[in-house]
Amino acid sequence: MKSLLLVCRANLCRSPMAEAVFRAVAPALGLDRVASAGISAAPRGGEAMDPRARAALERRQYTVDKKWRSRRVVPEDLAKFHLILAMDGYVLEELREMWPGVPKHRVHLLLDHLPGMEGEDVPDPYYSSAIGFDVALDLIETAVANFKP
Repeated sequence: MKSLLLVCRANLCRSPMAEAVFRAVAPALGLDRVASAGISAAPRGGEAMDPRARAALERRQYTVDKKWRSRRVVPEDLAKFHLILAMDGYVLEELREMWPGVPKHRVHLLLDHLPGMEGEDVPDPYYSSAIGFDVALDLIETAVANFKP
């Protein structure tokens, strides 16, 4: 596996946080490319990362590109990325509808890599307080630490 795409709904919170965490360990995992997208992200121009997500990442010393912008997942992503990890079941269903017949080992949930949390969602912190972003980031970091390419 050389490339990884992380997908949430709008590509403003969970998937960009997961992108930052995976980028920090990409060389150790043998990843050449890590990116994120959203199934309902703005189709053009993109939006900045949610400031609460950026703050949570910065508190933990992750590097975040100041010019980072959200993007919508596109059908061509299946050919560009070896593995695509969804942040929740709804996103996973949408991806499987976009790519019918795709093998489950190529498109599945991030928390499938966290023993005891297989099949579970990374909770969407968008409508919560800053604490919700820390909770989501805790789960993402633990899943990344347990990730086996």
